[in-house]
Amino acid sequence: MKLNVPNFLTVLRIFAIPALVVVLVTDFRGWEIAGFAIFLFASLTDMLDGFWARKKKQITVFGQLLDPMADKLLIASALICLVERRIVPAWMAVIIIGREIAVTGFRAIASSRGHNIPASALGKLKMTLETVTLCLLILGSKNLGILHLLAPIGLWLTVAVALASAVEYYVRFAPTVLSKDV
Repeated sequence: MKLNVPNFLTVLRIFAIPALVVVLVTDFRGWEIAGFAIFLFASLTDMLDGFWARKKKQITVFGQLLDPMADKLLIASALICLVERRIVPAWMAVIIIGREIAVTGFRAIASSRGHNIPASALGKLKMTLETVTLCLLILGSKNLGILHLLAPIGLWLTVAVALASAVEYYVRFAPTVLSKDV
């Protein structure tokens, strides 16, 4: 397999995750800025790999399988670390991560039955909210001042949109996907 630019960016994102985890769970001066920089870098590779793959027509099966897993690993890792730091309530992280697992499983079932479930507008909004909110949460009030008040609002919105998008996927696609014997 030839590693093209989009796939390289995806692999780079995966390699950034352990560094992010180490930074987010280690107490040192400036961990917030370092964690933000790593998370932002990894998030930008997500935007760039998709853009590059579509623009240069370099979409591969490898990328289609690995990219969503890299996204989920990045978000789950950040959330779990922020739960450990008592920045994110565990129940909220469980809902967000649980939604990812449920939707991924549903997509796998759909794929095994010959159906493709594209990302919805709500799913894309969820990802954007997650990314922005996690950036705010990582930076914290020390770095954001009054703007940090947006972080808990973003977290609540992320949970709400995560649940709404999961319901949307099920309502839109379950009749087709599950119409065969389960």
